[in-house]
Amino acid sequence: MTAPPDLRLAADFPSATRDSWRELVAAVLRRSAATGSAGSAEITADESVERALSTPTYDGFDIQPLYTAEDDAGLAPTGAPGASPFVRGSTAAGATVIGWDVRQWHRDPDPVRLNQALLTDLENGATSAWLQLGDAGLPVDGLARALNGVYLDLAPLALDAGADTAVAAEELLAILADRQIPADQAIGTLGADPIGLFASTGHPAELTLLAGLAGQVQDYPNLLIATVDGTIYHNAGGSASDELAITASVGVAYLRMLVGCGLSIDEALARIEFRFAVTAEQFPSIAKLRAARQLWARIAELSGADVAARGQRQHAVTSAAMLTQRDPWVNMLRSTIACFAAAVGGAGAITVLPFDSALGLSDDFSRRIARNTSAVLHDESSLARVIDPAGGSWYVENLTARLAERAWDRFTALEADGGALAALQSGSLDAMLAGARTARRQAIAERRDALTGVSEFALISEPPVLRDPAPPERTGGPLPRIRYAADFEKLRDRSDAHVALTGERPKVLLAALGSIATYSGRSGFAANLFQAAGIEPVLLPIADPQAPELAGDYQVACLCSSDRVYGESAAVAAERLHAAGVERVLLAGAPGERADRDSAAGISGYVFVGCDAIAILTQTLDDLGVAP
Repeated sequence: MTAPPDLRLAADFPSATRDSWRELVAAVLRRSAATGSAGSAEITADESVERALSTPTYDGFDIQPLYTAEDDAGLAPTGAPGASPFVRGSTAAGATVIGWDVRQWHRDPDPVRLNQALLTDLENGATSAWLQLGDAGLPVDGLARALNGVYLDLAPLALDAGADTAVAAEELLAILADRQIPADQAIGTLGADPIGLFASTGHPAELTLLAGLAGQVQDYPNLLIATVDGTIYHNAGGSASDELAITASVGVAYLRMLVGCGLSIDEALARIEFRFAVTAEQFPSIAKLRAARQLWARIAELSGADVAARGQRQHAVTSAAMLTQRDPWVNMLRSTIACFAAAVGGAGAITVLPFDSALGLSDDFSRRIARNTSAVLHDESSLARVIDPAGGSWYVENLTARLAERAWDRFTALEADGGALAALQSGSLDAMLAGARTARRQAIAERRDALTGVSEFALISEPPVLRDPAPPERTGGPLPRIRYAADFEKLRDRSDAHVALTGERPKVLLAALGSIATYSGRSGFAANLFQAAGIEPVLLPIADPQAPELAGDYQVACLCSSDRVYGESAAVAAERLHAAGVERVLLAGAPGERADRDSAAGISGYVFVGCDAIAILTQTLDDLGVAP
């Protein structure tokens, strides 16, 4: 059965245009009064619709609510997979032939336990191993025991030895020689990243290390020398374009050193791998990997490299900064989305950090979940069957181009000031990262960037997830290492310490005025908010605000009801609560025009959507006598 040649499936439907979309959206916004203080009547079917629904990014530009072919106009050609500028993939086949490299992360300092974990992972879906060595993981002298039974000509190793990189490289080469593995069959990377090490720990950045390693592995064509670790700058709070710009600058520094010690530009490019963080913000993560290849291809082109040598080797890692210690099970969802983004973005190797990584050493179950995340997405969701599945999306192509443009501007500015190392030494690189770091921290504090299980929907009765302690993280350098949930988790720690000391949780009274239908929305909001700090909300429906009956001793209460009921009863209820011994009365709702009147009535604060939750919860714990 064949379709008529002139068949037009949409012929009986009106054309969808941007103007018709604006009309429909403007009508919805007017009905829902979604424009805030400006008033819904001011929404018209023009560019104001896009402005009302646009989302700012930490990279300094907005994401629009709608992208069409108009937004694709003027963008640079992305080429075909495996062709310059490599936006659509570093190789023509992508992951369609053998899939992506499932690279499992290990940092256990015990070589016997590590060996068992390595063998289990490699026998059950992992295809390579990322080993953290030295003071942050396995002692280098335990490497041989840890690799007992591991086929080093089949399973690539990515070493991450920090200050012990040279010693670890010598140890690995000795193991390869002892096992008589042919030089051309040894695969992996030595992981040298002296600038990243300085950024993390303050250890002097000895770029000559690269030259020494290049001499040692000149007969090992498949052993990479350097790893440009962008996760260091991501974990310091940087935005996507920050991470791209800094890794490009670090990569250029390593190229100069390798070429300076006698390698051709093509040979030097072949010895460098890049490591990027991917998060639960899937589209920015997809675009970041695509833009990274475009930037590096341009740098390689300007360096005189052959076209075939310009593709970037990418190792994507699910973000450590986004992982939580509280309700860590939600980390499985975050990491699944991040792994999806890494696969769609075209990473050659993907590491899913175990969901309990922020708690200590991961157990067998969490490592199994980590490697099976790739297995499910690869084998059952068939992500590897399509090369660059996001290609052609007007949104993704536009976002890729915007990130690449912003990162190129920041990269060239860094290079003009002497490069990433000079910026680290002067402090200007940390200042560069501080903009996104501060903005993100404020967005998390105001719960605009919600952390499920921590800042939203916290379960204060949750039993702790316990793990053996892990080796300490590498710290002490000019860049901080952050986790997004840390500020909220510190509040939970205060509450838990109070429970251990007194036997009960700090409590806040939710004084609910009026009917259930009147107060339930705001009482639910307030309960959710206070639980984020480990504070137990106690709901007390008050039928008569003139005489609330308090069963118990409460230092802090929060009035919950509608604006109409507040106008009638809030002042009287606050007065009676104070008379009953409540020291501080809050109100669930924005202050608006009633702030002066409420203050006179003894209402001293407000909880509402967009409030600084960290500040309010910190003050509440102080008021409740919970020790910092």
